[in-house]
Amino acid sequence: MSQPQAAVGAAVPRVDARLRVTGRTKYAGDNSLDGVVHAVVVDSSVGRGRVTGIDARAAEAQTGVVKVISHLNAPKLPPREPGYPPGEALRPFQDDRVRFFGQPVAVVVATTLEVAQHAASLVKVSYDTQPPSTDIGAADPADDPETYARGDADGALEAADVKLDLAYRMARNHHNPMEPAGTVARWEGDKLTLWEKTQHVQGTVETMAAEFGMPPDSIRVISPAVGGAFGSGGRTWVHTSIAALAAREVKRPVKLVLTRRQTYFGVGYRPAYEYDLRLGSDRRGRLTASAHDVRTESSRYERHSEDVLAAGRMLYSTPNVRQVYEHVPLDVNTPTWMRGPGYSSGAFCVESAMDELAHELDLDPIEVRLRNEPADDESSNLPFSTRRLRDCYRVGAREFGWHRRSPKPRSTRDGDWLIGMGMASGVYDTARSEAQASVRLDADGTALVQSATSDMGPGTATSMSQVAADALGLTMRQVTFRLGDSILPLAPGHHGSRTMASVGSAVQDGCDKLRKQAITLAVKDEDSPLYGVAPADVVVHGGRLYVKDEPTRGETYRLLLARNDLTHLEALGSYAGAPESEKFSFYAYAATFAEVAVDARLGLVRVRRMVGVYDAARIINPRLADSQAIGAMTGGIGHALLEHTVTDHRDGRIVNANLADYLVPTHADMPEMKAIYIDGEDYEADPIGVKGLGEIVIVGVAPAIANAVFNATGRRIRELPITAEALL
Repeated sequence: MSQPQAAVGAAVPRVDARLRVTGRTKYAGDNSLDGVVHAVVVDSSVGRGRVTGIDARAAEAQTGVVKVISHLNAPKLPPREPGYPPGEALRPFQDDRVRFFGQPVAVVVATTLEVAQHAASLVKVSYDTQPPSTDIGAADPADDPETYARGDADGALEAADVKLDLAYRMARNHHNPMEPAGTVARWEGDKLTLWEKTQHVQGTVETMAAEFGMPPDSIRVISPAVGGAFGSGGRTWVHTSIAALAAREVKRPVKLVLTRRQTYFGVGYRPAYEYDLRLGSDRRGRLTASAHDVRTESSRYERHSEDVLAAGRMLYSTPNVRQVYEHVPLDVNTPTWMRGPGYSSGAFCVESAMDELAHELDLDPIEVRLRNEPADDESSNLPFSTRRLRDCYRVGAREFGWHRRSPKPRSTRDGDWLIGMGMASGVYDTARSEAQASVRLDADGTALVQSATSDMGPGTATSMSQVAADALGLTMRQVTFRLGDSILPLAPGHHGSRTMASVGSAVQDGCDKLRKQAITLAVKDEDSPLYGVAPADVVVHGGRLYVKDEPTRGETYRLLLARNDLTHLEALGSYAGAPESEKFSFYAYAATFAEVAVDARLGLVRVRRMVGVYDAARIINPRLADSQAIGAMTGGIGHALLEHTVTDHRDGRIVNANLADYLVPTHADMPEMKAIYIDGEDYEADPIGVKGLGEIVIVGVAPAIANAVFNATGRRIRELPITAEALL
């Protein structure tokens, strides 16, 4: 059955745009319940050791202080099964151990935020300290590395005509969304409600059920809007447990919002990497072997992993590959996913190396990539569902003006500025997960579609409304999409570029089911103009059911339901997610092009323009897609040039834990940017033909900039961020 497509593919504005720009969107910390009290966390001021004493007398003497909670008086929580990431989750005030600088050691609850803040400053904590280990370069990895191999990489490298032996280093990055992490917790008997900043409301339910030893159906998590997250809200952090524990102890609703400084210790981050890469090729630039030795930081109490090695396994045809991925346990809080997790870090190394290989062989960087295009996925021996990376190169080169690039470094100037062009490929896994969506069509001809998914910025409610509108044959104004509540139908976490494919497919299924219900009702109704028509010949558009070859013969949903005395029709849509055994290799692809200017005397780098071309299959909303792509290029500029979490290794303190000293791109840093999407669908991946866009748009941005810097200066970049000192 072919439905008219009016909404999908249209660049419609966000359905919640007016609420957001007028400040009427309510985020977690905006919820002020009757009787709410405020909680402020007291952080450890040492990086490793034990708490030997907590003197809260001065804090408790302050007017308005309700309670100070620490391991000395906190209730013992029930045993908890290990979850993800593997290890022993950080739990609130269950022992005297200090695992990292900034770990919560107490919480002050007071009637106002100001009193709680002041009282928290009066809590005196004493410690038995030990020197923390926080430097990835000075610590030993764990003795159980993850490995991958095909062929004989070491032998092939020894025999290779061309050999590159490269070492890359990437600094830790923090997410720094506009909305800090926060929670409002309320108990009503044995029922817990959380207003939470999270990318996975039902994941928070599962975590809190495990934390407090209670059934999941006794917990409700509400998060209709998220003020940016980039992965930081992908799991539930200890402050949420602290808020819930405090609310239960004081028997009042509790609001706890981390300060900007506390977000550097209270939630995860993109971990630092050391990535040693050896490449071998023949004289024509065809790769013969690669060896990847990677070390990444993680906490001692948990192990965070991400797929930093995927590009090295499958992006280019390479018969011999060896990979070793080692975790370095440190006295730090646990890392987490950050936009393009793993893939963006790995791409910097692989794509920088490919550019270096091209220069070594006097080949164009695009040509060396084309010579290594694989016929299928050599890591899984599966055919690609779609792979339009060649098209990305071709379109990107044309739109960017790649032919104007001089292959000779340091040969193009604009006054005091050295001008360079660079490019890089990107790849990201097409993730899909089980999802459900309920659909209700009311007698007035409007529809309500609901799922427990989230929206941290990409416009989930808008894109889902577009899918629903076309499947139901309604206008966008006739569809409302409700999200961000754990009591709604099942949805995966809003991360990993899986939401559109997963929840969108469930929305499509539910709306298809409901539309078919209505059509079946009409063709069996003797009073309907559609009586006796084959259901396959009926389509719906603008809320009106009609024969597709006879448009004048039909009726509206409203008339159909009214005549049959129905207040509504409803259906539950579902999507099973990715099968256990895939028949294809599913990835999205990108080619990013960048032009930079480098001050010849000062070493300052300015990105002048960027073009990103994406094979992300079907684009539901080009306007929202552009927002994702431009935002990702912005984040990629930060990754390449600015962002660097600085740790004082003497005590584990993050010294730039604020937005004055941790540099992020601003409007003044933004160049001319353009995003282009290669036409196509991928119905092997999911029923609506999408691949996911949120991650692929950042993968490859940092190496494109680094390669442009080399073209401008002749100085090869192997460490992020790129500093002026590295270019002087």
